Amino acid sequence: MTHILSAVAWPYANGPRHIGHVAGFGVPSDVFSRHMRMAGHDVLMVSGTDEHGTPILVQAEQEGVTPQQLADRYNRVIVEDLAQLGLSYDLFTRTTTRNHYAVVQEMFRTVHKNGYMVEQTSMGAISPSTGRTLPDRFIEGTCPICGYDGARGDQCDNCGNQLDPIDLINPVSRINGETPKFVESNHFFLDLPALVDALDAWLRTRTNWRPNVLKFSLNLLDDVRPRAMTRDIDWGIPVPLEGWEDNPAKRLYVWFDAVIGYLSASIEWARRSGDPEAWRAWWNDPATVSNYFMGKDNITFHSQIWPAELLAYAGKGSKGGTPGRYGELNLPTEVVSSEFLNVEGQKFSSSRGVVIYVRDMLARYQTDAFRYYVAAAGPESQDVDFTWADFLRRNNDELVAGWGNLVNRTANLVHKNFGAIPTPGQRQPVDEALLATTTSAFGTVGNLLETHRQRAAIGEAMRVVGDVNKYVSDTEPWKLKSDPDRLATVLHTVTQAVSDCNTLLASFLPHSAQQVHETFGGSGTVTPLPRIEEVTDLDDDARHYPVITGDYTGGDLLTWEPRAVVPGTPVAKPTPIFTKLDDSIVDEELERLREKA
Repeated sequence: MTHILSAVAWPYANGPRHIGHVAGFGVPSDVFSRHMRMAGHDVLMVSGTDEHGTPILVQAEQEGVTPQQLADRYNRVIVEDLAQLGLSYDLFTRTTTRNHYAVVQEMFRTVHKNGYMVEQTSMGAISPSTGRTLPDRFIEGTCPICGYDGARGDQCDNCGNQLDPIDLINPVSRINGETPKFVESNHFFLDLPALVDALDAWLRTRTNWRPNVLKFSLNLLDDVRPRAMTRDIDWGIPVPLEGWEDNPAKRLYVWFDAVIGYLSASIEWARRSGDPEAWRAWWNDPATVSNYFMGKDNITFHSQIWPAELLAYAGKGSKGGTPGRYGELNLPTEVVSSEFLNVEGQKFSSSRGVVIYVRDMLARYQTDAFRYYVAAAGPESQDVDFTWADFLRRNNDELVAGWGNLVNRTANLVHKNFGAIPTPGQRQPVDEALLATTTSAFGTVGNLLETHRQRAAIGEAMRVVGDVNKYVSDTEPWKLKSDPDRLATVLHTVTQAVSDCNTLLASFLPHSAQQVHETFGGSGTVTPLPRIEEVTDLDDDARHYPVITGDYTGGDLLTWEPRAVVPGTPVAKPTPIFTKLDDSIVDEELERLREKA
């Protein structure tokens, strides 16, 4: 058994999340984590809502509420949506907890003590109309290096180079379109040049990363400059140094604190578990495997900024140093970056109404129907266009007609002919061949899942479903009533094969996997789902908030191996697991999009 950390990108709490967000960080991380638990590994899956930064401050002001009130509202919305999606977080928390503040400030103090936080004067962008600092990502212009029109104030997505807002040609604010004003301000910068050799040496060991992620990450090192880690803003974590911590206008950069959330959430989980040091098994043991899940727009922060913070904390840069009280912390084993999901030929844009919110999707369609679509057609290695016509086709032709039909007709044949799973007679070669196919699929599908090839994994699982359907058609059990021994053998064989397929698909389709288990007379929970708990802040009794957590190990849960079906187990008349969608939903959903635009 290996300790595995699933570090999942933190959704920003300035509004509900749309399906493009969860296609990138949510479903892939949950499928992986569920599978690795089934395979016997000790998984810790953590995340939370990211709640600092200028965008929340601006939106709160527009709505006439405080930043904390805005964050509270959308933290709850996001928690409810991700729990309904079935994401099996051990802890989904938030960045406004006192625990998070303490962990972030410990990281900053040690990085500063080791010499990797340097004070410099910089030209910061402010809004001429409000006097408020503009975040780098909210300034766009033309890249001075490659000429790309649409580069952001922190980097150019076209050429990958790190930028400062003042570098942009014709910069404008994305908030209101005005030209920012640049003023001098003192800030602390993470000394990336002092860490570049350590970053380069580490990245060159990451040979198993997706090629585009590794190439992009290495290219970032070609033009490394110190990066500002404080901001002129009054909403965020105070800078924990004398002369700074009482300054209401200086706070830590939201991206400095957000990536530390993986560590602070692990520590909070441990404290809530009753063993405050339990997190160390996932952070101090070099044998632990850590996988970071996100969209491609956040690669920089996970393959450069977060590793640089970890190296600086450990004193592993050119200036040396010693680790703080958390010890030497593990660098990411893999950065699992998804591409973008678009919708009907357009990029998602909440402001333009080009959006399908998670809540709306799950209110109208089965959760596992959406999870299936993301797994089978999601943006794993290239941008993907979500269309309602394709969603309808995959639901009806693959999920309903393929897997759902196999489950339903198998259960119906068993119920009508025996009322229970029959005892098999002597198996024929065709029966043995089918069970050999389903058994061998555990190795194939498991390897694909462990290497983050989820589209290929679910494709292989559904290919096996097709083989089982063909077996039923070829053996024609409905014609075997005159040969009850052969009928019993065929139906036992196909029931076992369906059970195997259910396990192969369980990490993708946890809600329906439980239903399939119960359809064939099973009892108890075999695919656990997350729950929402209302908790009190560990360090502030006056603060309360919802978290996602759950019990995902022990009991009679599915494991990554065939589970022998038990003859004599009663099987009742089945009801369909999946809902066939009417063709009319395509036009209905397209009209909804038009109405929002």
